[in-house]
Amino acid sequence: MTTQPKERIDLAAAYRLIAHYQMDDSIFTHISAKAPDDEGENTFLINPYGLRFDEVSASSLATVDIDGNILRDTYGAGINKAGFTIHSAVHAARPEIHCVLHTHTVAGVAISSMEEGILPLNQWALQFHNRCAFHDYEGIALDLGERERLVSDLGEHKVMILRNHGLLTCGRTVGEAFGLMFNMERACRAQLAIMSSGGALRKIDPALAEKTAQQYENWDKQHSGNKPDPQWDAFLRLATKNYPDLAN
Repeated sequence: MTTQPKERIDLAAAYRLIAHYQMDDSIFTHISAKAPDDEGENTFLINPYGLRFDEVSASSLATVDIDGNILRDTYGAGINKAGFTIHSAVHAARPEIHCVLHTHTVAGVAISSMEEGILPLNQWALQFHNRCAFHDYEGIALDLGERERLVSDLGEHKVMILRNHGLLTCGRTVGEAFGLMFNMERACRAQLAIMSSGGALRKIDPALAEKTAQQYENWDKQHSGNKPDPQWDAFLRLATKNYPDLAN
């Protein structure tokens, strides 16, 4: 039986799932989550530089504080400075956020390179209707001064399109951040498929789009029963079944 804390197991599972669904980008992009309380105040977990997402395990996750000090790094390669810039910004500004997830998928980068962002074309997309922030591209995120602008653009949103760059989601749990990214990625893929078909786009009425977005927001209250996040439970079962070493 593993002795790793839940925070580390959930985050390692998210890394494996992003790789499983082919949303990773070599050793780049990141998922971060608040570290267990005994690892320090205002600290978060993030992948060590050099590991692929399918290699990340609960014990290999690095612990870093908001100022960039690495408190634990069993892999020994430090962390990606660009990843620290983006993730530390959100963790510092949004204390209610537990997890931040950033991807560079083909579909996500493609949609981030379009002025319109995600269009209200289908049910997947409507989850993000009027609920998606945008942040303009400033180059590789090495300038710590970008953090203030990034969190200002994010505001109170949980999803953001980093223009000409990729996608970002954040959640009160690892499961929420992962679920948002899973759906956001599918919305981007569907939009590209629709646009490449050459058919006429059929946009959904704004009032209906807003109704559907609110239905998404209230879904868990009506369908979770006695489980806080049944979808994450299902994803976690998939991850631990296929990648049992993630808990090491």
